[in-house]
Amino acid sequence: MSKKVTIIGAGSVGSTIAYTMAVNGIATEVVMIDINESKSLGEALDIRQGVSFCPPISIYAGSYADAKDSDIVILTSGVARKPGQSRLELAQVNVNITKSIVPEITKYAPNAVYIIVSNPVDILTYVFTKVSGLPEKQIIGSGTILDTARLRARLAEYFTINQQNVHAYVFGEHGDTSFVPWSIGNISNIPIDQYSDCLTEKGNAIPKLVHSDVENYIRKSGGKIIERKGATFYAVAVSVCHICKCIFSDADTTMTVSSMMHGEYGIEDICLSTLSIVGAGGLAGKLMIPLTDEETALLHKSADSLKAVLNGIQI
Repeated sequence: MSKKVTIIGAGSVGSTIAYTMAVNGIATEVVMIDINESKSLGEALDIRQGVSFCPPISIYAGSYADAKDSDIVILTSGVARKPGQSRLELAQVNVNITKSIVPEITKYAPNAVYIIVSNPVDILTYVFTKVSGLPEKQIIGSGTILDTARLRARLAEYFTINQQNVHAYVFGEHGDTSFVPWSIGNISNIPIDQYSDCLTEKGNAIPKLVHSDVENYIRKSGGKIIERKGATFYAVAVSVCHICKCIFSDADTTMTVSSMMHGEYGIEDICLSTLSIVGAGGLAGKLMIPLTDEETALLHKSADSLKAVLNGIQI
């Protein structure tokens, strides 16, 4: 079965997504598009010269017209976040870039599932939804899937347990107002705060987990990586490839991606991350996980923060 993916933006994130797809055999055809045609040509060639050791894949640089019949289109284009800069400060510049891309790409790939990765991802997912005119189920923001991966990595490290046994999520904005709904988090069906008490082999005593420390770690991880190496791209590429793999698998999978809210938890007309079901056609629905009153208030705070940004930009 053909699995065609178009990636718009051949920077660090876009090219790492393409590389990860090739190595893991997620797609059978990848088109790379960038305003800097030389960059997309170079990245595609570099990856293509290694695919003899990978599952069969065709990967090449192209134009919007080459996106025809794409199953998935991934938007990574935009100005990158600088050290010390918040994701939301990027808003207007990247909104303008996204708006210029929408009519060009949707003309050739009207039936594709669109995954928005560029930051601020929730704002750009909202703009793409409003401007494109495509069915909302075809539009997914990568949202807090990366934050959720960072959370699980931290908890697995803290409790010395396989990450696949950790079931916890980050909700809200992919940014400063994100939060962990701890009431639903568990390790092998044991509430996270009770996990240590359930161990029969105590070994070294595990200190009490401080929720705020973990949440600060998640929020600050991206900034720390940018400060140290200039950009983040490995973890986000793996996260986006996970979304694509779930779409191609045709098996509905729950994940925290950003999409338009229509009254869930009392929130309307904004894109942010709660637990959604993603399948072959994109967004298959949402799960209304019971939240505490405090967690619901935090989700509203996140929505209000994003709406304040939208009120300050031109769409």
